[in-house]
Amino acid sequence: MAGGHGLRSRTRGLFSRGIRKKGTIGSSTYLRTYRKGDYVDVKVNGGVHSGMPHKLYHGRTGKVWNVAKRAIGVEVNKQVGKRRIIKKRIHVGIQHVQPSRCTEDFNMRMMKNEQLKLEAKARGLVISTKRQPECPKSGFMVESPILETVSSIPYGIVNDL
Repeated sequence: MAGGHGLRSRTRGLFSRGIRKKGTIGSSTYLRTYRKGDYVDVKVNGGVHSGMPHKLYHGRTGKVWNVAKRAIGVEVNKQVGKRRIIKKRIHVGIQHVQPSRCTEDFNMRMMKNEQLKLEAKARGLVISTKRQPECPKSGFMVESPILETVSSIPYGIVNDL
């Protein structure tokens, strides 16, 4: 009998919970605050069936566009055909999303740049906060070690050991 093509077909490994991750969901999942414009990762929790998104959206990062009582509206990019990428708006249960770390480096860099600008303004300097490409490493001399001559040992001596 051929395998079907239902909503949850071929998700045996995709939706399965990890080792030592089974059981009840922690309260922090329900107490997290999401706001419009936040980036979230859609990560399906196989233990909760309500609010579960389609398998296509598992692992996608999207932007929150709606916050409801038990669900979050997420705007995700979906490839249609070979060339077209459209924005899909889906509602996902809060058990199936988690805050994304995709803008973490950018936010850290912006905070660092603001601090550098404040310090430069206090000194009366103008600095550039543009990122510079990494330069090649500076050259160095390789000092030659003391050379040691290596020769083979006759076979008879090896057997005597």
